[in-house]
Amino acid sequence: MFDWPPSFFRKRPAKPRIERLEVLHLGRSYPVAIRRNATARRLILRVRADTGEAVLTLPRRTNMSQARDFLDRHGGWLAARMARLPEAVAFEPGCIVPFRGLPHVIEHAGSARGGVECRPGVDGDPGRLIVAGDPRHLARRLTDFFKREARAELARASAAYARQLNVRITRISIKDTRSRWGSCSATGALSFSWRLILAPPEVLDYLAAHEVAHRVELNHSPRYWAVVARLCPHWQSSESWLTRHGAGLHRFGASDAATVAPLP
Repeated sequence: MFDWPPSFFRKRPAKPRIERLEVLHLGRSYPVAIRRNATARRLILRVRADTGEAVLTLPRRTNMSQARDFLDRHGGWLAARMARLPEAVAFEPGCIVPFRGLPHVIEHAGSARGGVECRPGVDGDPGRLIVAGDPRHLARRLTDFFKREARAELARASAAYARQLNVRITRISIKDTRSRWGSCSATGALSFSWRLILAPPEVLDYLAAHEVAHRVELNHSPRYWAVVARLCPHWQSSESWLTRHGAGLHRFGASDAATVAPLP
């Protein structure tokens, strides 16, 4: 007889059910996801700039009737916010996407083997990203290309900063994160969003410095920011670029990341 471990018989917690409400404004319906937060002190309505999803956060004791009333009163705000969302840009031939901060036109080239060739722009014209192979796989091939380029650039920059601080990096992961551009674990594992390869090189470089600095200070104290400033003197301008333009990077291709805009 097989000796089952005790953990096998433990009841696994059910995934929380996502509640939703519909908001009607001028004949149009807007779905809103409901999230409950025990620490929230007021109702907060946010819109994710990449996916267009609206989320309403409720304090613990707020009931659905109060949520409905709140949404009815803010239907105009929600409609206006949705109208200002940036248009999504698919990875398709003819579309223009940023690569290392510069615009590039996606082109398809028929070929037995798939691959991506980058040709820089000349005399102010956009560059070209030429994707070969089956056109059905163009979006995936281009995404894979961006991920490889991001990994190579972030690994290089992170290693250089790690040498300056005499610290060890154990692993680098490339993801499409929702709430942050990068992270650093206590064991030295770094994680970055592949979308940083779409941003100007100095922004990607800053994020590498930002996360490697956490190997010295695993916090955001004044001492931590002093380390960042020593590694990356342009960190403030890069942080400002991300604040102004970072959310727009999530509209290119398939997106998993999220940003929010609370009600004033």
